[in-house]
Formats: sequence, structure tokens, C-alpha cells
Amino acid sequence: MKISLLSISRMQNRIGLLQLMTFAMPFSFGVWMALFNNFAIEQGGLNGAHIGVLQSWREVPGFLAFGVVFLLIVIAEQRLAILSLVMLGAGTALTGWLPNFNGLLITTMLMSVGFHYYETVKQSLALQWFSKAEAPVQLGRLISIGAASSLIAYGWVWVALQVFELPVAWVYTFGGGVTVVIALAAFLMFPHYESKVTQTKKLVVRKRYSLYYALVFMGGGRRQIFVVFAALMMVERFGFGADEVALMFLVNGLLSMWLAPKIGGLVARWGERKALTVEYMGLILVFLAYSVVEWAALAVVLYMLDHVLFAMAIAQKTYFQKIADPADMASTAGVAFTINHIAAVVLPALMGLLWLVSPPLVFIVGAMMAVISLLLARWVPTHPASGVEWQNPLTANSN
Repeated sequence: MKISLLSISRMQNRIGLLQLMTFAMPFSFGVWMALFNNFAIEQGGLNGAHIGVLQSWREVPGFLAFGVVFLLIVIAEQRLAILSLVMLGAGTALTGWLPNFNGLLITTMLMSVGFHYYETVKQSLALQWFSKAEAPVQLGRLISIGAASSLIAYGWVWVALQVFELPVAWVYTFGGGVTVVIALAAFLMFPHYESKVTQTKKLVVRKRYSLYYALVFMGGGRRQIFVVFAALMMVERFGFGADEVALMFLVNGLLSMWLAPKIGGLVARWGERKALTVEYMGLILVFLAYSVVEWAALAVVLYMLDHVLFAMAIAQKTYFQKIADPADMASTAGVAFTINHIAAVVLPALMGLLWLVSPPLVFIVGAMMAVISLLLARWVPTHPASGVEWQNPLTANSN
């Protein structure tokens, strides 16, 4: 009984650490995202093509996320996650002090290395520490905590600009500083937790994970199109200021914070196949609507709907957890992030050029990618497991 209670206590402490780190990351990243387009255009004098290049540059560390596997030879996952948060915070804090293209290349890279390596390790730790039964709901709770952090970050941006009228550089500095302080607190407050299963410290690419790789690849490109260019449309086409963008993100954060745990519960009840099917059908409609939207209010609604649908990507993670060898979590998280970013590195720059010709075409490309994702989702088994990684959609049940 004592052993059982001790085990539960340790698990709760691990979840507490994940929740604290989950709060730390979106605060810096939320400040960075809320200010970036306006900062780059208004103070950096950049255009859509520049921003597309910077966004592609931001995704390069994600493309190199497989390097996490080799770092694990010299540093444990938990400590790497905390170090990555410090880098993310430092990169964000410095952004406002270098308001030109070359300066943004430097700060964006520092911020992005921290962001992508943290996200890679966090996914691995979460799938190791959560049981298969509780993973959808717990992952939904982490999304909710992240949304709450983003909410506070967007609120900070709005208050700092509208009430205190602070220079953007100081808004960035505070946003990054909060993440650094929380990361140091996590290092001091929590012991180091050993993994139950020793993780493979080499690159692992397995044929039986191929459907997961395909889903991740399409998701990376499709997601980047929306994240970069939907927000850019708000600024360029509808004339949103930094405070209005922050307010939009604020409302979106409230919605995500409320809905994410419920979506996790839906994934647990529906299963991965149905959840992914609903997500991709919704995204097709959102992208097509964005290509013809004429009203700013409708564009904001579509932006929020996209984020709600994105929470269903929990199903991708739980699908992998169910089919994977437990020792492959860290290695495959790195490989998956690299695959995710192959398209994410290339597409923003290419779409930035297409944006200069015809913004609606950018969103039509996104809709086409969502169609391919929908076709792939129909190959996900109704009950995925090791040895049951996919099923023929023509012979599957109607779920």
C-alpha cells in the first residue's frame, strides 16, 4: 500500500512538472507571436516575403529536431526540456532589441531552438508518463494549461501596449523573462525523475510507423500555412493593430482553455480514427472559407475554429502511443518533429511568394493538404495497437 501511494505521489509530481513547463512555454511564444507581424512590418520595415523567409527560418530547428536523440547521450530529457525553455525565453526577450531582418534572424533562431527542442522532449515525456487510458484527457489538460498561459501573455501584450504604452522591446523582454524564471523554478523545485523504460539513443525509423509519419508530415505544412498567413491576413488585409491581434488571441485562448479537456475526452470516446476524420473535414471547410472571406469578424471566427480543430491533433499523439514500442518515444518524437518540419520549413517561404501574387491561393493549397490528411486518416485503425498500425478503409467499419 505504501509503495502504491508512493508511486501515485511520484506520478502526480511528474504531472505537476509537466504542467509547470507547459505553462512556461506559451507565455514567451504567445508574446512573440502576438507582436511579431506588426513588429516586423511597422518597426522592421519588412513585407510578406521577408516574413515568409523568417517563418521558414524559424522552422529549421524543428527540421533538426532529430538531434535531440544525440543530446540525450549527454543530458537527460527532463533537464534538456528545462534548458530549452531558458533558450526560448532568452530569444524572446532579445527580439525587440534587434528590429531589423538580420537581428530577427538571430533572435528567431535562438527562440526557435528552445521552442522546438522543448516541444520534442515534452511530447516524449508526456507519452512515457501518461498511461494509454488517461493520455487523451491529460494531453487535453496540458493544452488547456497552455491556452491559459497564452491567454495571460496576450492579456499582458494588450495591457502593456494600451494601458502602460510600453515600448515593444520591453514587452518582449518581460515575456521572455517570465519563461526563464519559471524554467529555473522547475529545475530547483522538482527532483530528476528516471524513465521507466530506457529510451533508444539513436535514430529510429520503422516501417510500421509510416502512417504516423505521413500524418505528421501533412500536419506540419498545413499548420504552418494557417499560423503564418491567417494572422498575416488580419494585419495586411483587415488592418488589425498589435493590440487587436492580441485581443483576438486572448479570446481564442479562452476558448481553447475551456474546450481542450473536453476535446481530449471526445478523442478518448470516439477513438483516433473518428477524431482525425472530424478534424480534417473541418479544416477543409475552414481553409476554403478563408480563401474567400471578406469580413474581418468572420475571419476571426475562422481563426478560432481552426484552433479548436487543431486540439484534435491529440489523436495523432495517442495513435502513436498505442502502436509504438515504449523505448521509441524519445527517438520517434525527434524524427516526427523533423518530418513535420520538412514541409514547414519550405512552405512558408514558397507561400510567401505566392501570397504576393494571390493570397486566396495560399489557403486553397492548405485545403488541398487537408484533403490528403483526411484520406490518410481513413487508414487509421478503429482500435490501433502494436501490430495493428493501419487498416484498409474499404474494409473498415463506418466509424
